[in-house]
Amino acid sequence: MSSIFTKIVNGEIPCYKIAEDENYLAFLDVNPNAEGHTLCIPKQEINKIFDIDDELYLGLMAFSKKIARALEKTIHCKRIGMAVIGLEVPHAHLHLIPLNEMNEMRFQNKVSLTKEEFETLALAIQKNL
Repeated sequence: MSSIFTKIVNGEIPCYKIAEDENYLAFLDVNPNAEGHTLCIPKQEINKIFDIDDELYLGLMAFSKKIARALEKTIHCKRIGMAVIGLEVPHAHLHLIPLNEMNEMRFQNKVSLTKEEFETLALAIQKNL
């Protein structure tokens, strides 16, 4: 059975897309820890991050770095945090979270955005790629 992320990759479920290429996709987390919280995934459904072959893994890191740089240009923050949790969706993914304080990495404090705010934010980040 396809993961929710595979369904996003296949266009079965909409997302607030930041960027994509042949192998990777970045989109805004719809339950964000902070404004700009972005998920970066390989398009290939692989359950665990350390099961990804080296080439795809290194490519995911390079892709995520580009997204993190765009987030830094878009969102006022001290830095971009990165987390690999992977329990909630059986599809390897990285969380990129604009940080001003450590609580924003705890996955307990969430922010709410409207559909329009998500769309505006996605476009702003895309412009900084």
